[in-house]
Amino acid sequence: MDIKNAQQEVDNWIKNHGVRYFNELTNMAQLTEEVGEVARIIARRYGEQSEKESDKNKDLGEELADVVFVVLCLANQTGIDLQAAFDKKLDLKTNRDHDRHHNNEKLK
Repeated sequence: MDIKNAQQEVDNWIKNHGVRYFNELTNMAQLTEEVGEVARIIARRYGEQSEKESDKNKDLGEELADVVFVVLCLANQTGIDLQAAFDKKLDLKTNRDHDRHHNNEKLK
C-alpha cells in the first residue's frame, strides 16, 4: 500500500469507526506519546538500559504503526498529500546526499 492509499484508509477508518479526527494539537500530543513508546522499547531493547519484564512483550512494529497512523491523521486533517511530500523529500535527499554518506569516514 502506498502512502496515498494509507491516508485514504485512515480517513475511511475515522469516518466509519471514529466520531471525528482529534484536533491537531491533540494529535500532536498523541504523536509525541507514541514516539515516546517507540523510544522506550528501543532504549531498553537495543540501548544500554535494561528491559523491564513488563516491556518484554511490547511490539515495536505495533508502536511504529501507531506513529504512522497519527502522522497520517495529521496529514489528512491539514490537507497534506503525504505521498507527494515524501516523494519530494526522497528526491531532495537523493540529490543532496548522493555521495555524502559514502564519503563519511565515520560510517566506514
